[in-house]
Amino acid sequence: MNALYKALNTSRQAFHQRRQRMLKMHKLKTQILPIIEQWRLDHPGMSIRLLYDQLRPSWIGRDRFEAFCFEEGFKVQQSTNKFKTTRSAIHNPFPNLLQDRWLTGVNQVWVSDITYFQIPKQVTYITILLDLWSRFIVGHQVSVSLHTVHSTLPALRKALQSRKPARGLILHSDGGGQYYSHQLLEVTKKHGVQNSMGRSVYENAQAERIHHTIKNQYLKHYHPGTLQELKELTKAVIFRYNFERPHASLQKRTPAQYEKLQSLPSKKIIHKTYATKTNILILK
Repeated sequence: MNALYKALNTSRQAFHQRRQRMLKMHKLKTQILPIIEQWRLDHPGMSIRLLYDQLRPSWIGRDRFEAFCFEEGFKVQQSTNKFKTTRSAIHNPFPNLLQDRWLTGVNQVWVSDITYFQIPKQVTYITILLDLWSRFIVGHQVSVSLHTVHSTLPALRKALQSRKPARGLILHSDGGGQYYSHQLLEVTKKHGVQNSMGRSVYENAQAERIHHTIKNQYLKHYHPGTLQELKELTKAVIFRYNFERPHASLQKRTPAQYEKLQSLPSKKIIHKTYATKTNILILK
């Protein structure tokens, strides 16, 4: 290795410091990339520079942010083109475990995603975990940071504490770096949770859909003005979603009512999941 450092005209310490900086930058990019993707879907004509002004990431300058977005295919295109939904900057360390999987009850698969929510003078982030069988929101977190310790980690810990699932639970997400950080993986390993990932938004459609519902059908109508208001409203909205909102896909029951069906001896409900939908079979 000393010969390599000499050939590169650098010291061992400088080489490893540079490597750590590169790894840190890669991690930060994987965390913000799904949010950029959501902004581009919501604002297809917004320039990258305006997007940078909205997100204001402190760890990267405007020009480097712009170059990064262009590399990932987020440059504003003509209406006949679409930006790509697979991400070259993200290496998915886990397979997609949901394809053709049969679900027979709660706490077998949780799906999760992070979305942004704009309040006056600030962009915030909402993390949600959804039970795929019952559509019950089992955990959430509102934060001003995309870092794992502020977003996915507290949401997952809350869900594990309240639901106490058996080992073997699948946690499915997109390729966001928050879902394979070492902090999160320590928790999933401890609780016997299997990590699953899709390569695009289309392979995490259920989680994308719940964010659309919470944001556009609820929160935007209440116009929260501060972070504290947003936190309180999100908690109230999720309660209403779980206990008051009926779903056509749940036989016009609320998620809470639907979960009670699992204990009924007269019916057995089996779900088969696909990348973009879930089919339901009721066995009498």
